[in-house]
Amino acid sequence: MAGLALVTTVTILAAQGFGAADPTARRLDALGLALAVLSAAPLAARRRAPATVYAISAAASLALLCLDYPLDAPVATVVAAYALAVAYSDPPPARRRPALVAVNAFVPALALAYASTGIRLWDIATELLAWAAVFAGAWIAGDRHRLRVLQLAEAQAYARRLEAEAERERHLAAANERTRIARELHDSAGHAINVILVQAGAARLLQRSNPPGARQAIETIEKVARDTIGDIDSLVRALRNDDGDIPADPGALHELVEHHRRGGLAITADLPGPALPLPRGVAWAAYRILQEALTNAARHGPGSAAVAVRFHHREVRIDVTNPARRAAGAPRHRGGHGIIGMRERATLLGGTLDAGPARGIFRLHAVLPYGGAP
Repeated sequence: MAGLALVTTVTILAAQGFGAADPTARRLDALGLALAVLSAAPLAARRRAPATVYAISAAASLALLCLDYPLDAPVATVVAAYALAVAYSDPPPARRRPALVAVNAFVPALALAYASTGIRLWDIATELLAWAAVFAGAWIAGDRHRLRVLQLAEAQAYARRLEAEAERERHLAAANERTRIARELHDSAGHAINVILVQAGAARLLQRSNPPGARQAIETIEKVARDTIGDIDSLVRALRNDDGDIPADPGALHELVEHHRRGGLAITADLPGPALPLPRGVAWAAYRILQEALTNAARHGPGSAAVAVRFHHREVRIDVTNPARRAAGAPRHRGGHGIIGMRERATLLGGTLDAGPARGIFRLHAVLPYGGAP
């Protein structure tokens, strides 16, 4: 910037100003070149000492004009005024006002200098007014630049805050997901243990009267244990990983029903598939609710259950009924989830879950909405 201002100033002086040359104007000489350098060179330090740079540049430009050099455009001084406005347009009034007066006093000082040499100010009124407008515009432009810089800094700070908040939200979401995966681990292991207990009891009762049935029960125990180990491994691996996640489709409801049938539960199922893929949370909640309901039917019922799953517009309805020897919805001991866990899943999705015994039949009805309102 300092070099460009110096080249411009020297070019104006060497060309004898704009337009036709004034024969009375002083030609460029060593003194004029020295004053041109003095007016432009300090611009290199305009950010470190804007007030000093402006004072030196303004004094050199005034000297050039008073000595009749044809400096029709004090470019260097205008740049120095702009830098002064950028630095001093915001500080307290005690510092801002002197800077504002200094910038706008350049033209009046020049008018006084011309008047002292006998030049009629009326003859150069147009030039003086134009220069006054230029210096006022330099101050305004510097102030606008400062405001833009401040706005940009605020926008960047706001973006950093948003990024930090988003990062905190991601960490919170990951922590919540890990907690939920831990609950899934508990439910999966509890379900498998319940099936193993039922099959182990059947094997004990059938080991003498029906050896093939006992052998089949033992094979079911082996398969459930093997599947549970794989399930636990995948859930624990996701639990240890901050970015871990469980599958969006944990398993088909048909496979779940068949799994319980192989475990000895007689199930009447009505399971039409959905027309569109279900959201991840709804699919997982439907799977776990049905799994818990069938586990309760196997533990607390005589060994039969009826299942119906309906995929209506923007909601899934699950109905499970089974004969109950005792209240399957009774609270479990030692921290179990049971009906409370199923109701929590439905509530988190904005749905409902009703479960309880009535006249020897245990009924479960769950509604899981998804998407927006119809």
